[in-house]
Formats: sequence, structure tokens, C-alpha cells
Amino acid sequence: LYCKCLERKTGNFYALKCVKKKQLDHSNLENEITVLRRIKHKNVVGLEDFYETRTHYYLVMELVSGGELFDRILDRGVYTEKDASHVIRQVLEAVAYLHQNSIVHRDLKPENLLYYNQDENAKIMISDFGLSKMADHGVMHTACGTPGYVAPEILAQKPYSKAVDCWSIGVISYILLSGYPPFYDDNETRLFSKIMRAEYAFHSPYWDNISESAKDFIRNMLEKNPKKRFTSEQALRHPWIKGETARTQDIYESVCEQFQKNFAKSKWKVGTVSLDFTLPWVSRAEFS
Repeated sequence: LYCKCLERKTGNFYALKCVKKKQLDHSNLENEITVLRRIKHKNVVGLEDFYETRTHYYLVMELVSGGELFDRILDRGVYTEKDASHVIRQVLEAVAYLHQNSIVHRDLKPENLLYYNQDENAKIMISDFGLSKMADHGVMHTACGTPGYVAPEILAQKPYSKAVDCWSIGVISYILLSGYPPFYDDNETRLFSKIMRAEYAFHSPYWDNISESAKDFIRNMLEKNPKKRFTSEQALRHPWIKGETARTQDIYESVCEQFQKNFAKSKWKVGTVSLDFTLPWVSRAEFS
């Protein structure tokens, strides 16, 4: 539960996250607090303070009031590759900072990308660090994330690295340019199989007016081999992310039509539950 609160001393408003201890996965909350206390970045929702009572935990968070990414795009009326590039660049800047501090988010997805306020040029903020991990030794093993955004190496139950965040950014980039996900199937086992094979395409007519540079960026982010996949630093140097090759042609109608078909609010909320999941049987051979 979140509510808006006022600090009387300063007159500043914050978001108060209230969590009942009985309903809590303590490890996730403790992990989120530990990570947020360690970082401060303009594109990360900050933790201002933390309180505890006998029955509840209270996290005083930076107030972010601009709404979710998809909602803002739908409200724009005009939307271009350059807009998408600007969003992804901000996400990459934050993720590069996290990776430099040995932190992996592990649950990057559109509804964890919020606008700071209602201003037209408001910045993007990354939220929800419940599944994040301080990977000081570089390797993790726990299968976690959101189906559809999780990297192949996680599904293959192999040790994985911060490269999983870059895969998720590749998925988000694909969605922002087409309005639909690169990997989809009603059956979760078949979905995971497609992800492990990196089985996606740039379908006509949805991708006909998207630049080759944007497609090249996505190919490098959705590289099945994590050692060949772009790092956040490499991604920031790509000409599409730097705004040099991103087109200014309006793609609002085609993208938003697909948004509304594929990410209807009720369907979106049901389909993106994050959890430490038990994997269905999927052949590792599909990943190798």
C-alpha cells in the first residue's frame, strides 16, 4: 500500500510504502532496503527513510507522480523513435550506474518505469528493487523475474550476471517500437522455449517504418549469448541511443493500437506478476 505523506518540518511530500509484517517476504524487503540505501541516482526512485512498528514496516520513498510509461505514451498523441530512444537512454544510464555499483535489478519491465511528474519533459524513474541483488562476485543462480522479460540464461538454470538486465531492456525497447512483445505464448513452457532460442522477428507492417539502427540495437540487446550481448555501457554508445539515428516519423497510431491490444490494463496486471519461480521443464539444449 502506498500513500502520499507530508514532512511537516520541510513541507516536502513523499510516498509512504506500508507493508504488513504478516504478509511479507522479509528477504525481498530487506534486500530492497539494503540496495536502496546504497544508491542515489537521478533516474532511480530513492529511499528517504525507514520505520518499523510491531505490525508494519514503513518505507518513505521519493514521490513519483507522473504515472506509468505506457499510460503516458498513450496520452501523448504523437510518438516517435526518438521518444523511445530517449526513454531507453535514461533507463540505461540508471542501469549502468547500478551495474557499476555491483547491483542487478533483475525485474526491469514497463510498469517499473515511472515518470517523475506530470511535466511534458519529466524524467524516467526506475522503481521496485524487491528482486534486485548485490552481485559483488558477479554471478547469481536464483531463477526470478517476470515471464516475458527474463533472460535465456536464467531459464536455462545457468549461473547468470548483470547481462540479464540488458536483455530485459531489449524486450522493453522492442515493445516501445512495436506495441507488442517479442516473445509471446499463452503456454508458459512454450513462451520460455521461445525466449531460450531468442526466437523473435521484426514483423511487417509493424516494423516497416522503424530504422535499421533501432533493429540493430535490439539485436545486440536480445543476443542469446550473454557474453556477446551489449553491456549497458556499450548500449549507451550505440548511435540509436545517442539520438543520432532515431527517426522522428510519428509512429503513435500503429504502436498505440498494439499497446491497447496486447497490454490492456487488466491483462497487463495479471500477466506480469514477479516472483521467484519454479521453472517448468524446458530443455537446456534449446539454450546451448
